[in-house]
Amino acid sequence: MTTNDLQPTTQDKLVIGKIVSAQGLKGELRVYPDSDFPERFTTPGPRWLQLPNTSQLQEVELIKGRWIPGKKLYVIQLAGITDRDQADTLRNAKLLVNRHERPSLADNEYHSSDLLNLEVFNQHTGESVGHVTEIFSAGNDLLEVQLHPTPPETPSIDLKNQKKTRKRAKKNTVLIPFVAAIVPVVDLSQGRIEIDPPPGLFDVNQS
Repeated sequence: MTTNDLQPTTQDKLVIGKIVSAQGLKGELRVYPDSDFPERFTTPGPRWLQLPNTSQLQEVELIKGRWIPGKKLYVIQLAGITDRDQADTLRNAKLLVNRHERPSLADNEYHSSDLLNLEVFNQHTGESVGHVTEIFSAGNDLLEVQLHPTPPETPSIDLKNQKKTRKRAKKNTVLIPFVAAIVPVVDLSQGRIEIDPPPGLFDVNQS
């Protein structure tokens, strides 16, 4: 199982969401989350804002927050933001937290950002097949793996037109269910994942 926090914008900060609009007239803000941890948006304390088109971060204080199920977003209140005009100035700003304040995980849970770029090995052959490029949530989590390119074939001769032709190397991705039966080993310290692929896994869902 994975939990989502985006990659850091700075070395010590993590992006957890994006302010999409004002909520009402009293300075509340609608935030689309990029984190699976509700406390990022509901527990009072320091947060940081990164306004559009700037790399500078501004420290702010989260006063309160609540989840809006039908909208799949949070509504938060920040200290000093008391009316809609102030709230509108923060549209499209990113909301961040300290990187070291990552919530603890249960056994066999992983931060999705820690899985990105891990090298993937086939346990049957011991060979590297590619690396993780994305994690999708669809019932069971899915790892998108960028497969190593297939070597180009030996040039062939078109006898009719007397031309040499060569097929381009293929560069595909495959979606791998992130379940223990198929992904039995995740070794973050070694930067590797080992898979036990069922027959036909690499023949489907490739693009």
